Amino acid sequence: MLIYIILAVYVAFAIGIGVYFHQKSKTVTDFVLGGRAVGPWITAFAYGTSYFSAVVFVGYAGQFGWNFGLASTWIGLGNAMIGSLLAWVLMGRRTRVMSKHLESATLPEFFEKRYMSKKLKIASAVIVFVFLIPYTASVYNGLSRLFSMAFNVDYSVCVIGMALITAVYVILGGYKATAYNDFIQGIIMLLGITAVIFVTLAGKGGFYSAVTELSQIEAASGPMSGMSGAYTSFFGPDPINLVGVVILTSLGTWGLPQMVHKFYTIKDEKSIKTGTIVSTVFAVVIAGGCYFLGGFGRIFVSPAENGIPAEGYDSIIPAMVGTLPEILIGVVVVLVLSASMSTLSSLVLTSSSTLTLDLIIPMQKKGNEKKTLIIMRALIAVFLLVSVVIALNKNNLISDLMGYSWGALAGAFLAPMLLGLFWKGVTQAGVWASLVWGIGATAAHFLLKSAGALSGTFLGFNVASPVNLGAFTMVMGLIIVPVVSLITPKLKKAETERIFSCYNKKVEVSHVVALTENEGQVTLPIDNTVKK
Repeated sequence: MLIYIILAVYVAFAIGIGVYFHQKSKTVTDFVLGGRAVGPWITAFAYGTSYFSAVVFVGYAGQFGWNFGLASTWIGLGNAMIGSLLAWVLMGRRTRVMSKHLESATLPEFFEKRYMSKKLKIASAVIVFVFLIPYTASVYNGLSRLFSMAFNVDYSVCVIGMALITAVYVILGGYKATAYNDFIQGIIMLLGITAVIFVTLAGKGGFYSAVTELSQIEAASGPMSGMSGAYTSFFGPDPINLVGVVILTSLGTWGLPQMVHKFYTIKDEKSIKTGTIVSTVFAVVIAGGCYFLGGFGRIFVSPAENGIPAEGYDSIIPAMVGTLPEILIGVVVVLVLSASMSTLSSLVLTSSSTLTLDLIIPMQKKGNEKKTLIIMRALIAVFLLVSVVIALNKNNLISDLMGYSWGALAGAFLAPMLLGLFWKGVTQAGVWASLVWGIGATAAHFLLKSAGALSGTFLGFNVASPVNLGAFTMVMGLIIVPVVSLITPKLKKAETERIFSCYNKKVEVSHVVALTENEGQVTLPIDNTVKK
């Protein structure tokens, strides 16, 4: 009964925020970007909660904690340092400034104005809509497995109920409702993961006892196969494939439209520094905590004859959580619901706004704010419906769904987005090459794997893994774009200078006082224009 009360309070609160911000989302800018006036803490939590969902807590923490043991904690730390800290440092300010300068509200619109090509906008919008769907389905999948454990409710009922709740508050309140819900959800996640780790390990006699028990299990695969202590070693039993997971889950955020979108909405440049710190700390606790907890999966769940849990990887975390007291199960359910709803709301808002602003509205001769908002809200419902249909096939492995989605999106967008903020030399052909590469490689891998044509390893990496494929597409994109750009026609110099002029800020400085070796004061004149 207590679990139901906790859940009901949370859902009512989430919907209440959507109702409150409904009256404050009357324009497209308000609905999609929160008026570009969202503070650093709200933006940082929105970034973090969109980053980490049931996919991480249930799917990835379970599977990779099982495969790599405590070394899977490196995945969480990589997410914090690369996926959060470096992403904010390298892309936060420059994305905010250039997107405002170009008046772009979506990633495809940014591509159109940065690279002066409507065709790029159309192709990017289609890619966003299509490949966000499997990621959305993976979020449903992870959450529904946990709900089935906690409430003994049919999987399909969980998926449909989740979609309806998300639809209500996103359709009503838009980005601000999403962002403020994310802030509340983030606080729940921080408190929840800390409590769950402590109590779960306490059930095994505490940290040292749990580590001792885990150290006695022999590695089932990898270079250390058959060795005891591999699951408690520094880099785990299979460090090569661990690197693939770190790259996919960390570098991938730099090219995902729903993540980059957060930088569009932040209030001002001063907020970037605060947001960077808050987002990084959040990622250390949430991602580091999830993978650390998942690393103990083998002492809670026994492997079947094939070396994996009888109920599959996605059953590991629910089985661990099932040993907790009722009140903590309720906390975990709300924790994962919080993480998942924040990610889902971000995904559906990104997808619907992209399809509306970049494809549908430009095809119409006349449009207005009210009509645009109606279309956008309708497409949120359509997107959720399609993703629900995919999610109802619960045999899809969470990590595979996310691997293909992130591989396609970040493989296509990461290099053009990142390099486009820094280098004037990126060409239209370079961007097209990246889009074709990201989608083509992902589609080819999916078809070959479905046909059973992929097996074995290459340089130690599992060739059949969608996770490794996703990491590979991202890294190759960063090579393909510069190479193609160097040998193809450049954009007009006047246009690129205009685009990059947003980074030139004049600061008046009359002089600076310095000390010489003799400690005498001298006045040194300097250029009164400083580029920042």
